[in-house]
Formats: sequence, C-alpha cells, structure tokens
Amino acid sequence: MGKGGQGSDAAAAGEVEENMAAWLVAKNTLKIMPFKLPALGPHDVRVRMKAVGICGSDVHYLREMRIAHFVVKEPMVIGHECAGVIEEVGSGVTHLAAGDRVALEPGVSCWRCRHCKGGRYNLCDDMKFFATPPVHGSLAHQIVHPADLCFKLPANVSLEEGAMCEPLSVGVHTCRRAGVGPETTAVLVMGAGPIGLVALLAAKAFGAPRVVIVDVDDHRLAVAKSLGADAAVKVSTKPEDVAEEVERIKAALGGGVEIDVSLDCAGFSKTMATALEATRPGGKVCLVGMGHNEMTVPLTSAAIREVDVVGVFRYKDTWPLCIEFLRSGKVDVKPLITHRFGFSQREVEEAFEVSARGRDAIKVMFNL
Repeated sequence: MGKGGQGSDAAAAGEVEENMAAWLVAKNTLKIMPFKLPALGPHDVRVRMKAVGICGSDVHYLREMRIAHFVVKEPMVIGHECAGVIEEVGSGVTHLAAGDRVALEPGVSCWRCRHCKGGRYNLCDDMKFFATPPVHGSLAHQIVHPADLCFKLPANVSLEEGAMCEPLSVGVHTCRRAGVGPETTAVLVMGAGPIGLVALLAAKAFGAPRVVIVDVDDHRLAVAKSLGADAAVKVSTKPEDVAEEVERIKAALGGGVEIDVSLDCAGFSKTMATALEATRPGGKVCLVGMGHNEMTVPLTSAAIREVDVVGVFRYKDTWPLCIEFLRSGKVDVKPLITHRFGFSQREVEEAFEVSARGRDAIKVMFNL
C-alpha cells in the first residue's frame, strides 16, 4: 500500500477532521467516502490537496477497472496529478514547513532495486504509484506522502500549474529520451491530446526549432497552433493513408527540412507507422502513447534506415525542471486547463463525464 492512505477501515492517525476522498468502487461508479490516513512518518508530510487533474488513465480505470495487468480488485481512491498545501511535517523533515505550497510526484519507488540504484527509478518493479491498484490516489482532502517527493512552488506558480507538473513531466522525460534540443531540426508529434500538447510545449522549451503536430481533430490542432506548433496537419484513421500523409507532413515543414525526432503520443498502429516512415534515416522515434497493446508497423523499413525506437514510461527527476519552466514562463500550461470543478459527488461525476467526452476538454481540474 502506498503512502496516500489506508483503506477506510484502517485506524486513523493524526487526523484533525474526517478526511474524504473520491473512491472508484465499481465500473463507472465513483463515490465520495471517508479515507483514513496512515500515521505520519518522520520523513513524510501531510498535504491538503488543492488542485487535482483528471488523467486519461483515471478515466480508463473508471470505464474498465483495469489497465493492462493493473486490475482494480477493491475500492480505490482515484487521481494522481496534484498539488496542495502542507499542513504537517514529520520529525525528520527540514526542507519543508506547514504552509508551503507543493507539487507532488506520485510514484514512490523502493530505492533498493537495480533500476533505482542505476538512476532509472521510474522502472522500479516495486513502484507505489497514486491510483495504480492497489495503491490509493490523491483526489482527497488530505494525503500523506514522502517529503522528498513534494516540491515547493515559487510564488508565481499556481497550485493548478503545480498539478500540471505531472503531465508536463511526461513531455520533459520524452524530450530527454529523444535528445531534443536546439540542433534537432524538426520534431513530429503524433496526437494533439493532453500528452501530445505537453510534448509540444516541452519540445519548444528544449529548443526544438520546428515542431509539427498531427491529429484527426480540427479543434485540437487549432489549440496546438495557439501553443506554438509551427505546423499542424489533419490526418485520418485509415492505415492506407500513411504514405500520402507523410508527404503532407514533410511539405508542411517546408522544403528540405527533415524530421529528426518523432514522438508518438497516441500509440496506435497507424500513428506509429506514420512516425517511423516520416523520421529521417538515423533519426529517433519515441513511443509515448499506449493506445494499442499490440501493433503492426513497418519495422523493416525503419531498420534499414537505422531509425532508433525508444520507449517512454512515466518520468524521473523531472519536477525541478518542470517547475523552473513554469516559473520562468518558458512553458505555459494554463491554456490546457479547460474545465474546473469543485469536490462534491455531483461535480466529481460530471467532471469525469466531461473528461471522458473529450472534444473541447483538454485538462479537467478539481479545485478542492
């Protein structure tokens, strides 16, 4: 069980009021119910949640009660994109104090396995991650979390922006994996959903001179253009259109401009095929999205052009850079927050409906 909290039948420790949370209790069923907190350890903090975003994985758990081999077998508190205000610190915490505004990194790794010791703690086999069963999430009035995973926010960074550090971290980690920088001639982003848009923002912040983004939705492409995409190309869902669409993507960048890096933020057979075909010989493709568990893609064509394919899973050591991007104004995530809700039973249900609906909803945020 992660630090977020124990089951509702656990003994409360150090609570000053009944703590309430949004529990996923069955398929398509969320209920606000009491959430008992564990005892505050010497290196923990108790945080009052103020901003919690809805992620696509939250919606997927609500609809299916599972993602891959992660199965919700008993009621689970939902949510993992979050920021709040510290109310209490453990006896060994010296860098934070009550009243500090913090963004929370949601994954607690073991720090003992070879992945953790090798600096790739995002691959930890024993990761305790908010709202990944059986670990409870953070859509609650209060949670308990390790202090070293709580990052103080500058005065000019809001709590909502702090909660956005989680999706932005995916974009930052992706750009690091892909080696995006000022010498990256052009970056292709497949998909203009929330992760595609933060990948766009991160690529621009890392200095990519040109970023082209593709999607099937005109509204999402318009948002991408407003966020700084140099070109936006509408595509279809038909696999037979890949070759023609690759030519249109290249034309949108201008003559002679090659795509060094492609970021597939959708994760479907067609988007990955497009990314592989559009990337120049010797370039790199990052698979970020997880739309399909299995794909049929033109690997032979990519192999003979020595196109590298790398995977992306969550993030590591990204919060400080995300916060600096927000503080400096190098990244502005505020336009991504399209809908806001309070924390009542009705509003929680409505917020998830809006998020699942998509269309004009990019990031749905709870203000607690």
